[in-house]
Amino acid sequence: MRKQHFIWRDDQNVNHYVHEWLPEETVTMKGLVQIAHGMTETAERYERLAERLTKSGYAVYANDHLGHGRTAGSPDAVGKFVKDSFRRMAGNMGQLTGQIRQRHQEELPVFVMGHSMGSFLTQYYMGTYLTQHPNQVQGIILSGSNGSEGVALNAGIALASCEAAIRGDHHRSSLLTGLSFGAYNKKFTPNRTSFDWLSTDSAEVDKYVADPYCGVVFTSGFFRDFFRGLKEIHRPAHVQRIPKEIPIYIFSGEEDPVGGHGKGVRKLIRMYEKLGLQSVSSKLYPGGRHEMLNETNREEVMVDLAAWLDEQVGRGRGGS
Repeated sequence: MRKQHFIWRDDQNVNHYVHEWLPEETVTMKGLVQIAHGMTETAERYERLAERLTKSGYAVYANDHLGHGRTAGSPDAVGKFVKDSFRRMAGNMGQLTGQIRQRHQEELPVFVMGHSMGSFLTQYYMGTYLTQHPNQVQGIILSGSNGSEGVALNAGIALASCEAAIRGDHHRSSLLTGLSFGAYNKKFTPNRTSFDWLSTDSAEVDKYVADPYCGVVFTSGFFRDFFRGLKEIHRPAHVQRIPKEIPIYIFSGEEDPVGGHGKGVRKLIRMYEKLGLQSVSSKLYPGGRHEMLNETNREEVMVDLAAWLDEQVGRGRGGS
């Protein structure tokens, strides 16, 4: 694998740190994969997946989102956002897709994968960028995602808006962090760390805890915009704009609290099927928690993901 990075400037003149992982020159390139990482983590955590995919002939790109990682600039700056951050990050995804295509002269299929927060950004991207740029993306992958949470989001929006109004958008909210993530750990008591819900692999959890760019307490303004975004992505007017022909692969752990321990993921799958999407594939892994790419059976998960990508490439070339 050949790895490097570049700095890309978005339409608001913000510089984004982008990882680029390329297959060795002896490997025929089959496609391009763009990754949108989750909340309070970084794109660098996907290097192991990139190593697996580059061996299969895929170039992989992942940027640190606004307020995250090296795009934020320093651990102290992580979690501080401009207003309307959810839409901004989702818009950045579309801009980066264009940048990635420009870096490759040959016509290669593009696949977009979002994990956790990145999966919700990707759901927004599906109803915006994909409708405005048909045929630019050949497949969508959602990891650690969820379906509509209904009216429960209204309380979150009200609380985050109230706290931001009183304490300011940049107030680091231990309250909202505890309400959002504290509940995730409860099923896995007795807890060894605050992030046991991420994976059954304690070494992977420890690496996350030790990373100064991960697990940061985010701001009231972020939570307000994030909850509003979660409500927006499942509005009928939004989901009905998703192109029916776009293939989607959804994978998650059966014990992932973000996906309601499988219930929310199945709800999302049913929604897409009812919308008439023509190709919705999924896999829920028994015993798996939130980060299936960092679980004890991650090799199986990566093999399944690469197989789905190969299947889509084959169909694009006239395969069965």
